[in-house]
Amino acid sequence: MKNGTITMNDGRTVGFADFGSPAHTALVWCHGGPGSRLEPSFVADAAARAGLRLIGIDRPGYGLSTPQPGRTIGGGVRDALAVLDHLGIEQFLALGASTGGAYALALASQSPRVIGAVACCAVSDMRWAEGKAMNVACHPIWSARDRDAACAIARELFGERGENTVPPRGPAGLDAADTALFATPDFLAWWIKDVPEMFTHGVAGYVDDRLADRDGWGTFDVTRIACPVTVLHGAGDGLVPVANAHHTAAIVPGATLRIVEGLGHISVTTKAVEVTSELLKACSSPGAQQQQLTT
Repeated sequence: MKNGTITMNDGRTVGFADFGSPAHTALVWCHGGPGSRLEPSFVADAAARAGLRLIGIDRPGYGLSTPQPGRTIGGGVRDALAVLDHLGIEQFLALGASTGGAYALALASQSPRVIGAVACCAVSDMRWAEGKAMNVACHPIWSARDRDAACAIARELFGERGENTVPPRGPAGLDAADTALFATPDFLAWWIKDVPEMFTHGVAGYVDDRLADRDGWGTFDVTRIACPVTVLHGAGDGLVPVANAHHTAAIVPGATLRIVEGLGHISVTTKAVEVTSELLKACSSPGAQQQQLTT
């Protein structure tokens, strides 16, 4: 794994991590909220065996990336493409986990360089009023009177540097499958190592993520997506209800919906490499019909 940074025209720094061989197919991993460029490291070995080169990119306010108050989901495309240009990558797959699902779809909607996209355990378009009502975990930030108030709420939830998400205070399992996953020493060790990167800039990244998705996907247009898309979700997701996946699959042209029984919000990401590999094979058949799969 190699860490790196680039400088944008507005002076901001954007951090990234490059896992794997340049000979492999690039997969841009849009991390969760909170998250970081290091998030895909726990599947990096499996990705390498599958011929995938993972590129993790810190959104503004996470890891090595400068905070950017007022940022939008659609605006994040520019940062991602700048990293890929720096690495000399032309075509690539995009996967977004949880909050990052929207960022992967935004990439697919705005760049023909994306050959396939996966929205994994993703928050859907919150212009959908019913869905916005059911995504209760996001409500404290969505309903804050301003960014300062939102930051105060987030610090209460996570701690200034994420200390509430590591032992002895956390992490709390979001559902039964995630509780079991966090009980495994390897995954817990990975989580503890990544938390400082999630909160390098305090809670700024998380707050700006929530403010960006609060009013939905108005800064990009999913109907412009022309590449194959898989919407992947755990049936037992205790944070982002599975109805989000059904809604996303319904509004993304030709999307395949894959619901996995027995997995939850974070644990479903263990299927990411398998599903992305399947999607890569499907990229040669862009006219595939929408499907719903339960495994």
